[in-house]
Amino acid sequence: MQTHIHSALSHRPEVREADDILRSCVHCGFCTATCPTYQLLGDELDGPRGRIYLIKNLLEDNQISTESVDHLDRCLTCRACETTCPSGVRYGRLLDIGKGLIAAQPVKTKPLRALVVGLLRFFVPNPDLMGPVLRFGQYFRPLMPASLARHLPRLSRKTYAIPAISKPSGSVLLLQGCVQRIATPQVNQALTKLLATQDVLVETMSIESCCGSLDYHLGAHAAGRQRMRRLIDQIYPRLAMVDSIVSTASGCGVTLKDYPEILKDDLEYRRKAEAVIAKLVDVSELLAAHTFDCLPTRVAFHSPCTLQHGQKITGLVERILRSAGFQLCSVQNAHLCCGSAGTYSILQSEIAQRLLQNKVESLLQENAEFIATANVGCQLHLQTGTDVPVVHWVELLADRLRPSKAVS
Repeated sequence: MQTHIHSALSHRPEVREADDILRSCVHCGFCTATCPTYQLLGDELDGPRGRIYLIKNLLEDNQISTESVDHLDRCLTCRACETTCPSGVRYGRLLDIGKGLIAAQPVKTKPLRALVVGLLRFFVPNPDLMGPVLRFGQYFRPLMPASLARHLPRLSRKTYAIPAISKPSGSVLLLQGCVQRIATPQVNQALTKLLATQDVLVETMSIESCCGSLDYHLGAHAAGRQRMRRLIDQIYPRLAMVDSIVSTASGCGVTLKDYPEILKDDLEYRRKAEAVIAKLVDVSELLAAHTFDCLPTRVAFHSPCTLQHGQKITGLVERILRSAGFQLCSVQNAHLCCGSAGTYSILQSEIAQRLLQNKVESLLQENAEFIATANVGCQLHLQTGTDVPVVHWVELLADRLRPSKAVS
């Protein structure tokens, strides 16, 4: 793709990076075949190729229309197009750069959207604020309108007894996550239980900041980077004390793995970020080294986009579940997004609901007893569309673990 970058932007390093990404696109259109929003809406501008042209126009004209911003906002950032692209176009990175540039443009933002985005950025990364609000909403959920109540996770009182470890064989630093620790804290407890059966000690940090994903992907790059540096400063002194770092939320994991790229212009924090991700593993990569014996159950697994397209981890969770004794149901169009996509289910609720309906139908074609997933956002979103229990796959392992204890 030929480009002619606007002179006012050509000196900026992120723009030069975006230019390189644009030039790698050969207009083949393979990406449209796996784009959820293009599949639903049938508009070229609501597919990756069309959005690439919108960002190209932004870089060449140094301006963008409200209508073009709407098309970009409708992108789920699921990165399924990256998995499909034969040219290796880094679309997710291009979109992040574009959103950062748009944030500095005098584009009229819809007042309601601006308000919701502001509230999300204020509450979600702050568990001390979000926790009480969430608990209040959960208790009064039956009295709320359905359109509001469906965004609230169901209240869970599940807890796990953690086996004692007499002689630890290893140690893990578990990142608790902003949403994970308040919406589904039982997932982190489930992982602690599973690792304790393998004599692996789980450590957490008393003070843990947000990974910066929410701010960064909403175009607030400076605020996002600030949160990233803060979390790195909290993790970095612990590196020598643990064997690995893990998060049970694949959305947080993919952002953490992107730290060196996002912070590449900050030499100090790029170096620290590289040291952090050298020990960072997805929970599936961590548990793949162990064998668990579980009660047989029919499960449909939904692989989050952040796991299969973002982290490029495919088939590993399914292999762990099968080896543990679960019967996995086949899922059509498993590559397509469920519609959660971080804040997408709130900011683009109509499209998210259509994607949710399609996903639930494909997950339940073989009468699964449980739906399992690997990201808190997907879990909360999917459970609004079905009465079949939706759980994190780690939670499912812990729940169905035979009393005899797992075999190392």
